[in-house]
Amino acid sequence: MEPGKTEAFRKRIFSFYRENARSFPWRETTDRYRVMVSEMMLQQTQTERVTGKYADWIKRFPDVVALAEASLREVLECWSGLGYNSRGQRLHRCARTIADEYGGVVPASPGELARLPGIGAYTSRSIPIFADNLDIAAVDTNIRRILIHELGAPETASPGELLSLAETVLPRGRSREWHNALMDYGALVLTGRRTGIRPRTRQSAFKGSNRWYRGQVVRDLLGKKVMLLEELAGLYGEGIVDVLGELEREGLVERVPSPSGDDLFRIPE
Repeated sequence: MEPGKTEAFRKRIFSFYRENARSFPWRETTDRYRVMVSEMMLQQTQTERVTGKYADWIKRFPDVVALAEASLREVLECWSGLGYNSRGQRLHRCARTIADEYGGVVPASPGELARLPGIGAYTSRSIPIFADNLDIAAVDTNIRRILIHELGAPETASPGELLSLAETVLPRGRSREWHNALMDYGALVLTGRRTGIRPRTRQSAFKGSNRWYRGQVVRDLLGKKVMLLEELAGLYGEGIVDVLGELEREGLVERVPSPSGDDLFRIPE
């Protein structure tokens, strides 16, 4: 981009942000653990749903060590309502890895972060951006939409191409503020409905989907210590056997022996 156009684009985004910045509790901290929690909670989840859960989470698990020492049941109980329980499980595993290998200190390097459970390409960059104001770019769904609509990137542009474009317009020394501003501009002005720009991937229908059954089973098991396979099949049909097998392989549920020889399932302690 030409320098003049880049500067005009930055001015427009920052001007909007000064007048319309949203307030969230995770924007009030630069603690890397707390930023990590918020970033993993915000994956595929609306900010309104995350706000209350985030406060409850930080109260219950104020640091990496507290989370690492918790049981999976405690973690999933606190995560309940955010959806995608596997994200809560991965955050739990992430904390245990950080406690064991990094002395309880969340790494600052995107390369180190990317090696942790549940932290992908975007999150490995967003954590040091929001916690440390690191001069790198990150592209989520909102920012992708801005790059396409405002800067003329094609909808078919690859993640690498979009990241390269985002790097060229990044105002050095203001990475945290810039990304917050882009998030708000994309969420409040350049919405998907207004622009017609579709996300790269779309969620399937929820009710009755595999994801729905997974969530139902975890919710039921959080409400009870153990449940019989027969009981779960009565609620959801014989197809729940495959769902239970999937959850068992992932470590979200476990099969426990019973005196009668029937299959019992529970959330691992």
